[in-house]
Amino acid sequence: MKQVEIITTAMLLGWVAVVILLERRFPYRKGLPFFREGFWTDLVLYTFVQSYLLKIIIFDYIIQPLDQHFALSRLHLVTAWPVWVQVLFFLVTHDFYIYWFHRWQHHSPVLWRTHEAHHSGKQVDWLAGSRSHAVEILINQTIEFAPIVLLGADPVVVPIKALIDAVWGIYIHANIDVKSGRLQYFFNGPEMHLWHHADHQEVFHANFSTKFAVWDWLFGTAYFPGHKPRKWGLYYAFPKDYFLQHVFSVKRFDERQLGRRFPLLRRYNLLRPILWRRLRGLAKRRSAAQAPSVLADSSAA
Repeated sequence: MKQVEIITTAMLLGWVAVVILLERRFPYRKGLPFFREGFWTDLVLYTFVQSYLLKIIIFDYIIQPLDQHFALSRLHLVTAWPVWVQVLFFLVTHDFYIYWFHRWQHHSPVLWRTHEAHHSGKQVDWLAGSRSHAVEILINQTIEFAPIVLLGADPVVVPIKALIDAVWGIYIHANIDVKSGRLQYFFNGPEMHLWHHADHQEVFHANFSTKFAVWDWLFGTAYFPGHKPRKWGLYYAFPKDYFLQHVFSVKRFDERQLGRRFPLLRRYNLLRPILWRRLRGLAKRRSAAQAPSVLADSSAA
């Protein structure tokens, strides 16, 4: 199992390198800087710190207790299936769920609070998919991985499924000028998903698919005009700081008035540079000690 995780992590890192090279060579949006706004927040806090902590919470404190209580995995409901069939089954069923949950997030004011951070970036690239609210990841990855464990799937399905999620999440957000042709009717890619992140009202309720674009075409939410968006991100002001982004999802505020209206947040603002330096140092030490986990929620839409 450990060997599988090492292999999938190596494959993920290789894929990241390939995508970065393709972004430089065939950019969808020319002139996008590599170290764009929010790069370090997305890499350090969302990709490393948040994904690491949520992995522990989801598997050790949610899925494992559920399995111990219901003992469904002992029934071995999918154990007899070939591993590739198990992976394909969970890919399709989870992607179908994600389509509808993602669509619900865009229609529900409450759920939108857990998703708006993902749309806040005005410069979308391979790393942008990692920017997802902790509650959103907690919900989606619990629903994603709990059935795999509870139905008694082969243990290697988890890292394989996580690798595919990460690879696809990086791809659909990548700043690559891809022409998929008719494949776009079946598989999601940057052509459609970069429109989903555009600051255009007509696409706020469109292009919800993650891996299989067929859901959008089948349920009438596909938007593919044949030209590129003018701009990306939210139409309203959104905090750039990781912690303030999560506070903003609960309590709306104007960053310019933090010092006067919210004393606690004012103190945090004063301490933020120190905390940021320490977190960056922690991330550097951790990345030097071990490769990043493939569980990062790059599958968020």
